[in-house]
Amino acid sequence: MYGRSEEEWAKLTEAGLEFLLERARQNRPTSYTELNATLVQRVDTSGFDFSRADERAAMGHLLWLIVERNRPESGLMLSALVFYLNSNEAGPGFFGLAQELGQLSAKASRRQKEEFWVDQLRQLEERYSHTHP
Repeated sequence: MYGRSEEEWAKLTEAGLEFLLERARQNRPTSYTELNATLVQRVDTSGFDFSRADERAAMGHLLWLIVERNRPESGLMLSALVFYLNSNEAGPGFFGLAQELGQLSAKASRRQKEEFWVDQLRQLEERYSHTHP
């Protein structure tokens, strides 16, 4: 899928999950760019090229895999921590996944989406930032 092997996706998912959990414990969001750079550092693989639509979609797929791994345990969308660089908002893929998971109405307004995202961030902070130093 997206030109990467199952083994590579497994390594990327594990490394991405570990990084986002670290960020959740620190109550520190991250950017797609920083996540990408961290994955390159931690996994022997090439990074995602965000100038290409298929590579942006591949990063979205990775975030879906991470949420799929973590959500049964936490009930939350860990991908809420990933923002656009130089921005303070989640990407459209975050809201699409929330809708797919039944956590957000398909007809949600911009305000409802923002409230959902902020609530996910608050719950991630409550769950993780007080549990580890």
